[in-house]
Amino acid sequence: MEMSSLPADVPAPETLADYFHVYEVDVDDGEVRYYGEPLAPQEAVVKRLAPVFRERGYRVRVERQLGEHVLLATERSPGVDGVPWTNVALFVATVATTLLAGAGWYGIPITEAPLRAVEAWPFAVSVLGVLAVHELGHYVTSRYHDVEASLPYFIPVPTLLGTLGAVIRMNDHIPSRRALFDIGVAGPLAGLVATVVVTAVGVSLPPIETGAMVGGGVATTASQVELGYPPLIQLVAWTVGRPLTYGEPGLMVNPVVVGGWVGAFVTFLNLLPVGQLDGAHVVRALVGDALSAVQRFVPLVLFGLAGYLFFFEDGRAVGIWVLWGLITLVFGRVSGVTPLDESPVGRGRWLVGLLTLVLGVLSFTPVPVVVGG
Repeated sequence: MEMSSLPADVPAPETLADYFHVYEVDVDDGEVRYYGEPLAPQEAVVKRLAPVFRERGYRVRVERQLGEHVLLATERSPGVDGVPWTNVALFVATVATTLLAGAGWYGIPITEAPLRAVEAWPFAVSVLGVLAVHELGHYVTSRYHDVEASLPYFIPVPTLLGTLGAVIRMNDHIPSRRALFDIGVAGPLAGLVATVVVTAVGVSLPPIETGAMVGGGVATTASQVELGYPPLIQLVAWTVGRPLTYGEPGLMVNPVVVGGWVGAFVTFLNLLPVGQLDGAHVVRALVGDALSAVQRFVPLVLFGLAGYLFFFEDGRAVGIWVLWGLITLVFGRVSGVTPLDESPVGRGRWLVGLLTLVLGVLSFTPVPVVVGG
């Protein structure tokens, strides 16, 4: 194509000659395709050229199409364009499923009066609140570092909690190890702040009965589920001066505390240093490629924990850790994030990273939940 038809803000083909030999260029719907031959491994080409395109408002990748190598440059859009209808629809659906789940925890007879599910709004707010704050921590720091990221996608599922969590999608290069660290650590830290607040509020609220509810004849979810509280939740309850368990049979802490439990459990799982989890981003930013050696041990530790519970704790929660052992085996095979700038993060971020990992350990309990207990 003629050089004059190239967008003015994209690099000219000759400026890429050290890494990608270009013999044809095509522009289609905001995407620029440089056809040619990479002069280094594809990952190295992308890492070398991405900063050049990034400063001009593009992200790049190398693909092979119909037997040809193509360097694809796509316009970056770090902000949110228009109304994110998919995010809104998933959030509304998750509000509905968490209200239904909350009705079970409170013992609200929704089969007789479905609209009474709205009475479970404190449960829904606590669960969705800690998840939203966690993901918004990632989103805000992504915007701060000019990394393209979506708003949170909530996952509605009719489970005991009404959701499988929330995620954000990043489709962009991470400019540096510092940016990778900040984005990775912001979610867990923000989520832990929300966890502490929700737990403190929850233990301060009146307990609920876990048997058949007066007038409704509905047994609560709490009568069928036993939660294990990690040290962080226990410390918050002790600080507030309120109990997590009651001497009287048939009483349980207010279901708002379940939101705090969710926050702690999600934080621990996310800080596992494997694949695309937050812990992998934090550890990758701190120790670089040594992450690959670290994440090999994670499935072994989880399977070992499952074995311990099987032999010494009557098999309670074995399934959880076997499942997560398998998940981390799969996650460990997924390529992690490679920042463009490999400069070390510095002592301050090291200290924050170590503190975050310690808080992750405090969010761990070997038997987080037992159904039918």
